[in-house]
Amino acid sequence: MKKIMKFIKKWLTVVFVVLVIGVVGFAIYAYEPSIELMPAGSQPNFEPEVIEQGRLMAAAGNCASCHTAAGGPPYAGNYAMPTDFGTIFSTNITPDREQGIGGWSPAAFLRAMRTGVDREGNHLYPAFPYNHYAKMTEADILSIYAYIMTQVKPAQVAQKPNQLPFPFNQRYLQAGWKLVSVDLKPYQTDPQQSAVWNRGAYLVEGVTHCGACHTPRNVIGAEQNDKKFAGAAVDGWSAPALTADNESLLPWSAADYSTYLKTGATRLHGVAAGPMAPVVHAGLQKLPDEELQAMGVYLADLSGNGLTEAAANDIIEASLEQNKPRQFYRWDTGERLYATACAACHYNVEQIAEGRPDLGINSAVHLHQPDNLIQVILDGLDNESGITGVVMPGFRDALNDQEVALIVGYLRATRTDKKPWPELTKKVSEIRDLYP
Repeated sequence: MKKIMKFIKKWLTVVFVVLVIGVVGFAIYAYEPSIELMPAGSQPNFEPEVIEQGRLMAAAGNCASCHTAAGGPPYAGNYAMPTDFGTIFSTNITPDREQGIGGWSPAAFLRAMRTGVDREGNHLYPAFPYNHYAKMTEADILSIYAYIMTQVKPAQVAQKPNQLPFPFNQRYLQAGWKLVSVDLKPYQTDPQQSAVWNRGAYLVEGVTHCGACHTPRNVIGAEQNDKKFAGAAVDGWSAPALTADNESLLPWSAADYSTYLKTGATRLHGVAAGPMAPVVHAGLQKLPDEELQAMGVYLADLSGNGLTEAAANDIIEASLEQNKPRQFYRWDTGERLYATACAACHYNVEQIAEGRPDLGINSAVHLHQPDNLIQVILDGLDNESGITGVVMPGFRDALNDQEVALIVGYLRATRTDKKPWPELTKKVSEIRDLYP
């Protein structure tokens, strides 16, 4: 018995020592030194072309949307970002020295963008997509710094405390998350592809961080690299797949993508609604046409387009035929509701007019989940969504849950060959309550 106890004690001691070594080792690994505050008045001088490039890069990264709370000063933070682990509030990145980043040196800004560590050495939460910004060139990152420091008005707004339970509120644990979850290497040019393709890949993979919304995440909140751009749920909406698994009836061409990113809509696909609306209207559409065209080339290559023009025309003609009003009495309640509330605007004759989507080929009707279609029916589209100047009224107060579900079910059944969405009335009720 004494030998057994001695053996157990020995191995418990070994386990304890190993744990202590592991904890100390991780603490050393996770430690990041602070970077000294930049003395007041020592801000570098920036050339106008660098500042302009920073303006474009900040727009491409949609920086203002995520760093500006509703009604708050631009870039002053406190935009709430709900996650599966709690709510994170964005930081103040105005050049205010007390609450913002006015005392940050270029080196401190570069470290935050490349490695997700702030000036004081704190690990940043991945709600800030530094894993994508890490792919940017140093020149592009520092151009954003130049733009913020010279063109953004300082705002003395303190950050709200994050609402994260233990242990997620322990920032040093992010070091371990980074170790197993992200690749922080800069973008590497693919010599097998054209310069335009590589420019598009650089923008999509890096500053525009498309994968942050269009890639599903695992149980620890990391993007699943083996399912890159495979689609994901975002704030009650579906960010569709950007690969060949995209559920659109008609594949997206390079021109479709670049037009969508510039105007917020395409003639044959959906409109920029929900979380995508500010990405386009407050960000991407500010980029030069050649940048959007490059993104289109890369995105179209990701999704592929195996349809011939003749095959695409056949699909469009079939959808237009299905959309024609039927003269006999509409027995289906969903069809009657659709004819009353929707058909006047969603009706095309011989070709599809821009701003008048044909719902037989619209992306929202073909997605795996009905969320996008329900959201648009409930709340419509304002001038900040879709095509500027073309609005759609919301029916949140005009139609009850069952009526919205009947319209959604009718469109799914008559405009697609896909299986019905289940429990639609329940789904409409959930979305109405969660996103009032």
